[in-house]
Amino acid sequence: MSRKKPVERRDYSHEVRKHRFLWVQVAFAALGTLFLLLGIAGVFLPVLPATPFLLLSTACYARSSRRFYNWLMNHPAFGPLIIEWRTYRSIPWRIKLVALATMILTFSVSILFFIREGRLQLALTFFGLMMAIWLYQIPSRDRPGKQ
Repeated sequence: MSRKKPVERRDYSHEVRKHRFLWVQVAFAALGTLFLLLGIAGVFLPVLPATPFLLLSTACYARSSRRFYNWLMNHPAFGPLIIEWRTYRSIPWRIKLVALATMILTFSVSILFFIREGRLQLALTFFGLMMAIWLYQIPSRDRPGKQ
């Protein structure tokens, strides 16, 4: 019988700077939750990026709630991604590859099967290519073969 090692939780409360007005804290908490839900949806929907919404959610919780901020920063799936971006301004290589593959698949299917007008196909191709180039240029510290 194997026992799992307990997960070490860090306290990030020192990073939280609550707004002085309660109504603003409530607004930030609501926005943080909205962005978190959009980020979770972005994990499953290829056209919706998860990382920017998770970063926005983190920023909102940093102005409203120590508990939600700590929960998000310690989340096993989201926390490392947020910490990687905040610390190094990079995206893990595997996440980048999955995002690029999903974008290529989504744009290709849309262009080939759903868009009939040539100019719109060309515009969507250009937009998809620019997004892919931009995403690819974001650094990845754990890229294989990179020294």
